[in-house]
Amino acid sequence: MHERLEPIFDEVVRRNAGEVEFHQAVREVFESVGPVIAKHPEFTDAKIIERICEPERQIIFRVPWQDDRGEVHVNRGFRVEFNSALGPYKGGLRFHPSVYLGIVKFLSFEQIFKNSLTGMPIGGGKGGSDFDPKGRSESEIMRFCQSFMTELYRYLGEHTDVPAGDIGVGSREVGYLFGQYKRITNRYESGVLTGKPLLHGGAQVRPEATGYGCAFFVEEMLRARGTSFDGRRVVVSGAGNVAIYAIEKVIQLGGTVVACSDSSGYVVDEKGVDLALLKEVKEVRRQRIEEYAVARAGDGATFVPGRSVWEVPCEVALPSATQNELTGADAHKLVRGGCIAVGEGANMPTMPEAVRVFREAGVAFGPGKAANAGGVATSALEMQQNASRDSWTFEHSEDRLRQIMRDIHTRCMTTADAYGMPGDYVAGANIDGFTRVAQAMLSLGLV
Repeated sequence: MHERLEPIFDEVVRRNAGEVEFHQAVREVFESVGPVIAKHPEFTDAKIIERICEPERQIIFRVPWQDDRGEVHVNRGFRVEFNSALGPYKGGLRFHPSVYLGIVKFLSFEQIFKNSLTGMPIGGGKGGSDFDPKGRSESEIMRFCQSFMTELYRYLGEHTDVPAGDIGVGSREVGYLFGQYKRITNRYESGVLTGKPLLHGGAQVRPEATGYGCAFFVEEMLRARGTSFDGRRVVVSGAGNVAIYAIEKVIQLGGTVVACSDSSGYVVDEKGVDLALLKEVKEVRRQRIEEYAVARAGDGATFVPGRSVWEVPCEVALPSATQNELTGADAHKLVRGGCIAVGEGANMPTMPEAVRVFREAGVAFGPGKAANAGGVATSALEMQQNASRDSWTFEHSEDRLRQIMRDIHTRCMTTADAYGMPGDYVAGANIDGFTRVAQAMLSLGLV
């Protein structure tokens, strides 16, 4: 870390005590942007670094709701509107028991630079609740979403803050949230939420976008090394929305996905994951991944409970579950197993020690703020369609997504080269994303 940044980082830790995920996200950016600070002293003079680490607004609120038995529950809701230098705050809502202010701040800090990398006019924000939708009925989820939006709506707007989905929040939840927003405001302001059902102005490819985008980014990393997915052995962590559609696109690009996981363990299917069955188990039946192995037992699929999927040898790894899931020990196993490329489908799923292992081993590593930017990029495309009352085809939307991911890859590579760090996608993503935001903040004055 550049010596000018060390005291600033210490102050960030002091002012945001106990928020370890946020500290980790800030450190990762600080370890890359030292050369930018040296090249642009005006950023230091204007205290851009200090300002970019302080959210413009942090909203915490109570979410009371009633279950089907009539019992009252109280959850906590969050929205961190971190930086709007490039446009309205943009970022998802996460419903999961692990959600607290530190998680939301880490996600929204990452979102600033991810959104910047897309080249689109969107700022960074994130939100959510410690509500757990697992095991809840449709009616309970609807009532929770309505209560959540009853408080959050006052901070939203298509030119102010535009949430989307994240873990625990899909098109069903976004539909309920949008319905309550419309009811309260008496406005069909479709651009205020993205990830909506198609009937309400949702975009084609939005459910697939993060997973597809990750596969497209890794495809570009492999192409830069003179190879491709064709015939490659691939492991994907998770079995949610991102993982499923990353698997789908990898298969279309010629790779063979041999393992995936959920919080209970992982399955290995050496013949290649049966995508239709996986979707049936996870999206329709909403069962544990073990049920996939039970259904495919006759074809040799096996379930390994309570273990890390990263012990399965592969050439390409796509961590697509949650933050800090891939440890240094996991990284060593992957390197020994012949891994040549890693693309982060989730937000910050790879621990710092693991990133160092990959870098030292020469593994191409695509950080989440670049590799999983496809979701927010397609959300921005949804905003464009809503603003023009337009609707694009699946093919056109996918072509736009693919081009955006190629542009992000090119931007990361050329920026890393320009700063004397060829092939370092982490540095390239952080420097390019940061520089664009910093220049925008500088041009807006002291606000």
